[in-house]
Amino acid sequence: MTKTIIEHITNAKLGEQAAFKALLNHYWNDIYHFQISKTNNENKAEDITIQTFSKAFDKIESYNDSFNFKTWLLSISKNLHIDEMRKTKKETVSLINDLDPSYEITDEAPSPEDQLIIEQNLAQLLTYIKQLKPNYQQVINLRYFQELSYKEIALNLEEPINNVKVKLLRAKKLLSEIIKNSKNKL
Repeated sequence: MTKTIIEHITNAKLGEQAAFKALLNHYWNDIYHFQISKTNNENKAEDITIQTFSKAFDKIESYNDSFNFKTWLLSISKNLHIDEMRKTKKETVSLINDLDPSYEITDEAPSPEDQLIIEQNLAQLLTYIKQLKPNYQQVINLRYFQELSYKEIALNLEEPINNVKVKLLRAKKLLSEIIKNSKNKL
């Protein structure tokens, strides 16, 4: 490990955002290529890679510097991949069990009551999103409401794709904190 990586890890443990960004930029390709080799699917690889960094950054204080940081990240990523495979297997088994000859297709459209609840939840979510800084609101909007890919968002914002990923990761974390704090007030 280079001296700068060790410094970034130390600074990340102190909560410095620039250190998180530097670590993400330095190790992104390693983790992403590892996931591509496991999943053969760019979207899944990207999602698991983001989850890897999110989990690692949430637990950065537990990192033991007697081990290689990249190895630690790869272990997290491998475990997330295994979890994803288990989830997929469970969903497949559930789907097979559901394919019963007596299986009836029902109307899955939401009832008027369900639709009202969905609209109220969306309105509440939008209220929470409006509490974020404008640059975080923008990436949330582009990703989840306009359903743009990371690449499309990067082009739209004229920023490197890794910056977009870091912003989105941070925006989701802040949004989660806002929601949790508002529920604690109730």
